[in-house]
Amino acid sequence: MNKITLLVVFVCMSFASCGTSKTATKEFSLEGSWELNYITGPKIAFDGLFPEKKPTISFNLKDNKIVGHNSCNKYFGTLITDGAKINFAAAKIGMTMMACNGNGDSVYMEALNKIESYTITDNGNTLNLLIGKVVMMRFTHQK
Repeated sequence: MNKITLLVVFVCMSFASCGTSKTATKEFSLEGSWELNYITGPKIAFDGLFPEKKPTISFNLKDNKIVGHNSCNKYFGTLITDGAKINFAAAKIGMTMMACNGNGDSVYMEALNKIESYTITDNGNTLNLLIGKVVMMRFTHQK
């Protein structure tokens, strides 16, 4: 009889533990426009790479599209995501072909094509684009 009672208590505790709530983490969306404020790699200062206009990227999740400005030319393509993974290299990005001063636009596009994943931090205000676990580019959400 004691074994049956013990078994019933154990089963009830198991079911009770399944019902405990976990701390909810709010997921933030890529949707909207973002402005670049950090890029790793180049030996030239950020403001030297982008003296006139900072690069931007906008995500349209409904249509799976990206558009942006690389500081010189406009670009556009297909948004390809899988969870936190993002693939700009396969996005078939097209762009305008204006003559550009410096090489900030090409540094930006080359970095974008290497990105593997993203995180959104600071209550949805910062978009981090990563290679492995290293933040390569950081954007601020534009409201």
